[in-house]
Amino acid sequence: MSRFGFLAAVLIVAGFLALARLQLRSQTPPSTSATQQKVPVMDGGAGPCSLELTVNGIDAKPAYAVTIKVHIAYRFAGIRRLDLEAGTNSDGKVKFTGLPARVHRPPLEFNASKDDLSGTATYDPSTECAAKHDIALTKPKTQ
Repeated sequence: MSRFGFLAAVLIVAGFLALARLQLRSQTPPSTSATQQKVPVMDGGAGPCSLELTVNGIDAKPAYAVTIKVHIAYRFAGIRRLDLEAGTNSDGKVKFTGLPARVHRPPLEFNASKDDLSGTATYDPSTECAAKHDIALTKPKTQ
């Protein structure tokens, strides 16, 4: 076989491989991570603990753009303070990382609010350092 014939055969085989690769790629369904939105992360930078929250509205569906606030006092006599605030994604999720393992006056209260709805999740990092909790939004009771 001549050098030109060998080169032509290699190019033809490479073309078939590239075509087969494109066909396989187009038949593969998108991964589940591509369809889910990235979870927002708020890093407190004060310790090793974390809490992932899922917020659901009145209809038990994920609540979008819910504001979650927490006030953290830690170290000796609560001398260090940290105020964190984050919003949920379209799946109703948000994650707080970098939380201290020991806090002053546990448990922490994560207060969620959107429009006239609100909810609270309690979290004690000394008993559950890496945790997942749900918050159900409700209308406040009239007085």
